[in-house]
Amino acid sequence: MDAYILSLETSSRLCEAALLSCVDGRVEVRALTQDAVGEHAERLLPMADQLLAQAGLGRDSLDAVAFGRGPGGFTGLRVACGVAQGIGYALGIPVLPVVSLLAAAARDAQAQGAVPDPAQEPVRVLVQDARMEEVYLGAYRYTPAVDAAAGQWQVLQAPILMGVADVGPWLRSMRGDWRDASGRLLPVRMLGDALDAYAPLRDLVADGAAGLEDVQLGAALRPTAEAIARLALVDWKLGRAIAPEQASPLYVRDRVAYTTLERAQGLGGNPRAGAFRDLAIETMTSGHLDSVIRIERSVQSFPWTAKNFQDALQAGYGAWVAKRGDAVVGFFLAMHAPDVTHLLLIAVDPDAQRQGVGAFLLRHCEHEAREHGLNRVILEVRLSNQKALAFYGKHGFSVLTMRKDYYPAGRNEREDALVLEKSLDKGARP
Repeated sequence: MDAYILSLETSSRLCEAALLSCVDGRVEVRALTQDAVGEHAERLLPMADQLLAQAGLGRDSLDAVAFGRGPGGFTGLRVACGVAQGIGYALGIPVLPVVSLLAAAARDAQAQGAVPDPAQEPVRVLVQDARMEEVYLGAYRYTPAVDAAAGQWQVLQAPILMGVADVGPWLRSMRGDWRDASGRLLPVRMLGDALDAYAPLRDLVADGAAGLEDVQLGAALRPTAEAIARLALVDWKLGRAIAPEQASPLYVRDRVAYTTLERAQGLGGNPRAGAFRDLAIETMTSGHLDSVIRIERSVQSFPWTAKNFQDALQAGYGAWVAKRGDAVVGFFLAMHAPDVTHLLLIAVDPDAQRQGVGAFLLRHCEHEAREHGLNRVILEVRLSNQKALAFYGKHGFSVLTMRKDYYPAGRNEREDALVLEKSLDKGARP
């Protein structure tokens, strides 16, 4: 399938554009880069026109426009998304959003080349400087295919915001989950521009910190327009292009300015993933139910009853609590069916929300699914619960279907539910 794809990347101070041509199976990429602090919007379109002129093409030759959707700088992400949408609307062509962290992982994979044993492809942990002693973090693994251009990227951790000091504990907590089909630990490479911005991150790996002795130190890479273009081509071939109006940036942090008091309380971005160090996971027992029921009633309009929880425990459902010290701060219940794990409930104490507890519980649910030999998790969310939909979207879930009149809504009315799913093998990209 022949294609011409324009690619835009402005998640940092650099302004980049690339033009990918795929003709008769041969792929060529032209790229331009300018240091354009505060001038991304003014420079992108002239750069795109320059690339088209170099290739002897007109704007109407384009089949799609791709952009790095983030995470990264707020202004830059809005520019790339807005320009991509504008081009899409003007030319009547679709848009291909690509996660910027994944593009950096793809750069590393291309630079390293194929490994002798494809089953030992490494997990690539990306750490991108988010300023304020924080990083945007994501984890990806490439799954080779017979057709190298159609290889798939598995998302092991969708982009999250994390304190620099929390990267080591997080990596240790995840390390044991990353194994090949025979149960052997997979190689791990940590890379990204945060390695240059924060010496403790580089030292963590270079010095072989406890539990991370076998983690490799990669390059301080950032995404490029060329890497985004190459990933976009795969998405194009797989029919993943979207209408311009559906495109959106991936901010991850949705606040930048925090007061001194808020930062002293551990805030500084959301979702904050810095709570792993002081959280523990325990199997739910009857002794936890008072706390669990209190949390459930504090966050649900139509909460489960004590009898519901007791029946779930007696039925052998997967039931776990997150604890900070002696206090239960969250929980989840899941049913492991023959072909899928159904996440029935997940809730976090209001006083512990936006501190990584939900992500911690969700990660453990996915771990339990894998332990049961299952590669898919599904759940239901009220159509009106935009906060929950955003949370699950950031963690790699996508809409599977809708269930009409699924939830009670008061006054004898019902509300529709969206059924979300996540493939733990293929890890559909967010």
